Amino acid sequence: MTSATHTPLTKRLTVLAIDGRVDAGRAVLTPRGELVDGCADTLSRTLKDLPADTSRLDMDMGRVVFMDTAGLQFLDLLGSYGHRHRIPVRTAHWNGQPRRILELAGLDTTDPLHRTAPAAARESGTPAASAVALEREEQLASLREEVRQLRRAISSRPVIDQARGVLMATHSCTSDQAWNILREASQLSNTKLRTVADAVTAAAGGEGTPPPGQLRVALRTAIAHCLG
Repeated sequence: MTSATHTPLTKRLTVLAIDGRVDAGRAVLTPRGELVDGCADTLSRTLKDLPADTSRLDMDMGRVVFMDTAGLQFLDLLGSYGHRHRIPVRTAHWNGQPRRILELAGLDTTDPLHRTAPAAARESGTPAASAVALEREEQLASLREEVRQLRRAISSRPVIDQARGVLMATHSCTSDQAWNILREASQLSNTKLRTVADAVTAAAGGEGTPPPGQLRVALRTAIAHCLG
C-alpha cells in the first residue's frame, strides 16, 4: 500500500510517499520525503484505504527529511483519525529538522500526538517555565516566515536570472550591473523585484510587451545611473 503526492517547489517535484502494511489489525505506515503543502491530503488518502477493522496505527517518521508548518496539519489529521475511530495512534523515530520543528512547536518529540513538551517535562520532574514555551512559539512563528520567504525567493530566482541575462545582452553590462539595475528600478517604482524581472523578460519576448509607464521610466533611470 503506497500513497504519494507531488508538491511544486522551484520548478521541481517534491514527493511525499507513504508506504504501509496491515498485520492482525495493526497498521504500520512509513512516510518518505517532506511534510509540506499537500502532505495532509496524501495522509487522508492513505487513511481512507486502511481496513475498517484496523485497531492500531503506528507511524515510523524516520524517513521524513523535512517539515514545515504543514506537518502540524499532518499531525492534527492523524490525531483526529485516532480519536474518530477510537484506536491508539503513535508516531516514532522523529529526527533531524522535523524533530527540531516539533521542539519549536512545544511538542514532545517521542509522543507529539498526545503530550506537549512541558507536560513531558512535568512527568519527568523537570519544571517547564512558561517563558520557554512562549519563546518556542516565537521561534516557530519566525521559522514559518523564514520558510515562506525562502520558498518565495527560490521560486522567484529563475525569472530574475532571466531578466539579468536580458539586461546583460541588451546593454553589454556585467551580471552585478544588471542586478543593480533591477534592484534600483524596483526601489524607484515601488515595485516588487520579481514584477520588474517579469516586465524585463516580457519586453524581450516574442511579442515584446513594453513595461508599464512608471516602471519603464524607472528602468531607464536605473540603467542610466548604473551604466552611466
